[in-house]
Amino acid sequence: MITRKQLIEKYIKFFESKGHKRIENSSLVPKEDPSVLFTTAGMHPLVPYLLGQKHPLGKNLVSLQKCIRTGDIDEVGDETHHTFFEMLGNWSLGNYWKKEAIEFSFQFLTKELKIPKEKLAVTIFAGDKTTKRDTESEKIWKSLGINKITPLGKEDNWWGPAGTTGPCGPDTEMFYWKDKSNKVPEEFNPNDSTLATGGNKWVEIWNDVFMEYIKDENGKYLPAKQKNVDTGMGVERTLAILNGTTDNYQTEVWKPIIQKIEELSKRKYNDHKKTMRIIADHIKASVFILAEEIIPSNKEQGYVLRRLIRRAIINLRKLGLTDQNLINPIAEKVFETYSDYKDIHKKREFIYNEINREEEKFEKTLEKGLSLFDNITKKKKRISGENVFLLYQSYGFPLEMTKELAEEKNINIDEKSFFKKLEEHQKLSQTASAGKFKSGLADNSEQTTKLHTATHLLLTALRQVLKNKNIFQKGSNITPERLRLDFNFERKLTESELKQIENLVNEQIKKSLEIKREEMNLEQAKKSGAIGSFEEKYGKIVSIYSIGNFSKEFCSGPHAKNTKDIGKFKIIKEESVSAGVRRIKAVLE
Repeated sequence: MITRKQLIEKYIKFFESKGHKRIENSSLVPKEDPSVLFTTAGMHPLVPYLLGQKHPLGKNLVSLQKCIRTGDIDEVGDETHHTFFEMLGNWSLGNYWKKEAIEFSFQFLTKELKIPKEKLAVTIFAGDKTTKRDTESEKIWKSLGINKITPLGKEDNWWGPAGTTGPCGPDTEMFYWKDKSNKVPEEFNPNDSTLATGGNKWVEIWNDVFMEYIKDENGKYLPAKQKNVDTGMGVERTLAILNGTTDNYQTEVWKPIIQKIEELSKRKYNDHKKTMRIIADHIKASVFILAEEIIPSNKEQGYVLRRLIRRAIINLRKLGLTDQNLINPIAEKVFETYSDYKDIHKKREFIYNEINREEEKFEKTLEKGLSLFDNITKKKKRISGENVFLLYQSYGFPLEMTKELAEEKNINIDEKSFFKKLEEHQKLSQTASAGKFKSGLADNSEQTTKLHTATHLLLTALRQVLKNKNIFQKGSNITPERLRLDFNFERKLTESELKQIENLVNEQIKKSLEIKREEMNLEQAKKSGAIGSFEEKYGKIVSIYSIGNFSKEFCSGPHAKNTKDIGKFKIIKEESVSAGVRRIKAVLE
């Protein structure tokens, strides 16, 4: 039996012994470079360094990263999928390459975790018209005595780029033979497609990505100047494997939560596996999202959170639980399980209050909404987009929940007209409703880089014009077309204030201020006056960007070299995002 904390400690210590430096667990809400709503992998906080920027801790890194993947929400209910999960990873930023990376993986699996190599199989990139087969990885695996090797295409064994251009490359994935009823077959078919999905016999345990190409604007794959290694091992799946179960939900990071659901519902897990897994998963993910001070809403991250909480409530009702305040007793087990995450414990009261508020809000309309659903689906094979929107707008049913209810009755819904209605009334895009949203930088193009630099100027201008040094960035979204900055402030800005802010930014641009990057320890950075939310976790050495004597911020880039390169700054909109948070959208002309 191995515990979560033991696995994490074993992994970190192993890679530290191989010359890696540990980096801090980053926020679930990406601040800079990822093109997804939440942090979905350990590499997201490292994007600037994967692009060539020097990391303060060196070229070899290791971490434990908390992640949210919204694309897996519909998959939750089986043995292995989760919305919230923890990822162990190690990186080489232009240092060691495939041989060392694969040998590290093999050594950790077989020596540290004691997994027999006979129970391991791997996949490699098969090659296509644009890029060659990864024969290098194939030869390395064979030299280690691994002969169960399956070549697969780009859909399975290729990573990136994160946007339309940038670093990318082949990967090699490691699989574990999980079927206890049969021995691993000695004869292995290299064309066995079950490895692509894990099948019924294999489960993916680790992935090594080799970023050896740069995809350019013409779609060509060019050799990268800096070749990077990026790996990921899921804590939950690995715990299940090491503790002799194929069901992740029977490990210590899920069992206390499941047992609480059993206690409250007086039902057994074995009789209601899918329902209890969904409840446990969604409540755990909700706790961690709420710890980021995201609140349930009909937009972006808040929409995902609302969907998770309400889907948990619907599934609790399937177990016969209809009382209010059902989620918090289950959430308590999340706090107990993750005693090492101080950030969620600091926000415990806030988390409980927001969960209660959302439960109460949903319960008020749920019965009426379910009654309406029954009425509009009587003797029908399709629900109109108008009715789907009515359930969404008036009764708080997320689209996905209506879809699930409809599927139970074998009824289709008119999604196209629903989205049309949605855009008309709330301007919520289909992308946001799917749980995706470009947070931080959409890409690393020249125009996006200029807008990112302008965002720094905007934040400092806000603090100066509004005479408030407690204003901080609460989120950003920067595309080649415009920037968007969310910041804490209690009221709407006046036209005069907005004009002063705009003028102040343009004054700095006209001054041709040089933009400098410095590395210093955290205490020095704080004393220097650099802007940053000090509730966040930073490493011992941090990256600071200064724009003349006007702006100084914690940041990991990229930036313009001089303000004269930015262009004319213009504010196009100022609005409320949520209680105490405002948003400014601006462009460069």
